Amino acid sequence: MLSEERRRAILDMLQTDGRVLVTDLAKHFRTSLITIRKDLEVLHHDGQLERTHGGALPMKTGALKDRSLGEKERLHRQEKMRIAAAAVQMIRQGQVIILDSGTTTTAIARACRKFESLTIITNATNIATELADTAVQVILTGGVLRANSFSLVGPLAEESLQKLSADLLFLGVDGFDVRYGLTTPNLLEARVNRAMAEAARRTVLVCDSSKFGRRSLSLILPTTKIHEIITDKNVPKSDLRVLREAGVDVKLV
Repeated sequence: MLSEERRRAILDMLQTDGRVLVTDLAKHFRTSLITIRKDLEVLHHDGQLERTHGGALPMKTGALKDRSLGEKERLHRQEKMRIAAAAVQMIRQGQVIILDSGTTTTAIARACRKFESLTIITNATNIATELADTAVQVILTGGVLRANSFSLVGPLAEESLQKLSADLLFLGVDGFDVRYGLTTPNLLEARVNRAMAEAARRTVLVCDSSKFGRRSLSLILPTTKIHEIITDKNVPKSDLRVLREAGVDVKLV
């Protein structure tokens, strides 16, 4: 069993039993206590469980957990850089793209600084700042500022997107259950993300493998509405099968 598959199984057991113990997990998976402790530390670092002495408990905040941009920046940096590099290869001079708020899309914005003819629509004030001294034309939606994510949300943001059209949307998420869809903890953010998808000809999900198997509070889009996914190579094979059977292109980096 691959480490990612074992960790997903641990999360399933945690959801069913309400707690897990290191000794029981080691026996169940026929592996060492050291390996199980490492698994729990990784899952704790990813925000998927609460580490305790001798085991682990479910996250207290569950589907409502809404990390700040600063917290997210510290997680999975290398994976995000590879995803951003692959995303930029899809962009051509003269195109219009949409970037939602998030750390992976911020990495994409930084990689777009070299373009001489490109328009980026975004609801992320930090992304607009990243591109302020470049040749990239930035269209910033209106809306109410969410301090937690530096994003603009609400009716003004949604209405401005309804009047625009783009070639590509690069969309980051907090959770992605392949049988359910893309989710985020914030209801207003989900509405803006849906408006972005409606404005773009093609929607590309950009997220690292830690987001797979998670559900957050608010559904953004069902899986069938995604055209392509760029993620890292630690995605569970079972999820890859489901996505490919659904006709979703998956690029592993």
